[in-house]
Amino acid sequence: MSRVAIVTGASRGIGAAIAKRLAADGMSVIVNYASNPEAAESVVSEIRSAGGHAYPVLADVSDSAAVEALFDQAQEVYGAVDVLVNNAGIIQPGNVALGETDDALYQRIFAINTKGTFNTLRLAAKRMRDGGRIVNFSTSVVGLALPGYSVYAASKAAVEAFTQIFAKELRGRNICVNAIAPGPTATELFFDGKTDEQIAALTAQSPLERLGSPDDIANAVAFLVSDEGRWINGQTLRVNGGIV
Repeated sequence: MSRVAIVTGASRGIGAAIAKRLAADGMSVIVNYASNPEAAESVVSEIRSAGGHAYPVLADVSDSAAVEALFDQAQEVYGAVDVLVNNAGIIQPGNVALGETDDALYQRIFAINTKGTFNTLRLAAKRMRDGGRIVNFSTSVVGLALPGYSVYAASKAAVEAFTQIFAKELRGRNICVNAIAPGPTATELFFDGKTDEQIAALTAQSPLERLGSPDDIANAVAFLVSDEGRWINGQTLRVNGGIV
């Protein structure tokens, strides 16, 4: 029986690349999405056309009842949950100083990035099979400490704390919990709203002199959830080409 993976925010960008990679590695994948069924169906169709197994599930990760339904459907369709990838998240709409951040923006960022991860981890503690793998998503902005991104960085710093502590709380179940902290990655979300000059500056940050690709991030996730990653636990891996 193949392992079963839930990938949140998997209808596009990094999440879609992760879903496709895990399916190519033989997993049955729940392709979670929040608002774009056509994009999710496209990812599922591509996986199935390549001979893999995938199923789309609508769920807003900030809603605990929706996350419970997500796990219910995963178990109903595939019988279990072995891998959880908490990719769903949002970034600030450009630089917003802490002193200029309103309540609505703060609450939205923390609801999805932090509470969304909390919601899935809480259920994984009860409903994931022993021997499983969890990969949360932080950001290299935490290490860079970029002015204008304090709320976003703080929401992801909390995820890093969840990662380290949750790994210890799952003692005795052979479940590894880690986090990925990407740097600038060439996705539609990354390019949206940025000038050519901003993109060029971000591209130049890495000593490898390029942006990351969704596949670069998916490759790191695939390693962490594989048997080869079995001795890595409670860590945050910065996948950013060396920017920090």
